[in-house]
Amino acid sequence: MSNKAIFLDRDNTIIEDPGYINNPDQVKLLDGVTEPLSELKAMGYKLVVVSNQSAVARGIVTEEALGQIHKRLEQLLAEKGVSLDRIYYCPYYIDGVIPKYRKDSDWRKPNPGMLLAASKDMDINLPESWMVGDSPSDIEAGARAGCRTIMLAGRTHEQKIKPGEPGPDYRAVNLKEVVNIIKMRVRSGRESADALPPEQPVQQRQEELQQPAAPQQITTPPQQVEPEQAGPRQEDEQQTREQLLRSILDQLKLMQRTNMFGEFSITRFVAGIAQGLVFLCLLVSVWFLMAPAKQSNPLLISIGFAVLLQLMALTFYMMRGPR
Repeated sequence: MSNKAIFLDRDNTIIEDPGYINNPDQVKLLDGVTEPLSELKAMGYKLVVVSNQSAVARGIVTEEALGQIHKRLEQLLAEKGVSLDRIYYCPYYIDGVIPKYRKDSDWRKPNPGMLLAASKDMDINLPESWMVGDSPSDIEAGARAGCRTIMLAGRTHEQKIKPGEPGPDYRAVNLKEVVNIIKMRVRSGRESADALPPEQPVQQRQEELQQPAAPQQITTPPQQVEPEQAGPRQEDEQQTREQLLRSILDQLKLMQRTNMFGEFSITRFVAGIAQGLVFLCLLVSVWFLMAPAKQSNPLLISIGFAVLLQLMALTFYMMRGPR
């Protein structure tokens, strides 16, 4: 195989997710996605979207309308100089209301069917490829296909990995950090060194993944408890404390990366300047207040400027809005 790919979830990875999209006008690119996608393309990766679309089975959108939605997505990316190589979607859902689509499918993530189909259609080397998404089903699909996985963890609705589900190889706050992670791995020369065990060929791994019972094969090793150990309750409490500390540390790291890879905002910059001037005006006011010959006019002017600048700073912060 000669090609490598970045498999991308659609909603909350490339475009905003307002719910079930059923109209092309609802398609809006997430801030800052086009530049990282261009960089990945320049690094030689195919860009392949793999998306669960149970809205079809639920009767919310037709496949024809979904085609128009994906054309709109490609159009918006093309306007920024980015092109997708292929879009795969799964319209099936076991609890759907449309009989034609009311069934389970190997293509529905966390099953790896879409990735395996893309590998066959586009001659993609899965161990050298990456799955990027914001949900545990994306990560499991990528892991079962033999890809490296990155979970976008900067969303407020982030879903948690449950016990027994494969965790991501890396976490990132946005696609900018995804590019940095992949570049780091490429530079280190570990891009495909341990993607699969050396004794298991890729073709054999794909054949195993295509078996219907594959979802049940993902398990975690049982916890081994020595009967002679004293104080198991104390050990459980210690383990709980360690997990809590790790969780707090991970959250602090995530907050730091969110600030590091966040988009620059001119309104935020101006608000910061205004806030600094507020502090300066307050210092001048204190100076006038403590002067031996108190002058009321300059003091009132300084305080007035401080209030005005503070209002400007608050206005700019509100204009920036939530991200």
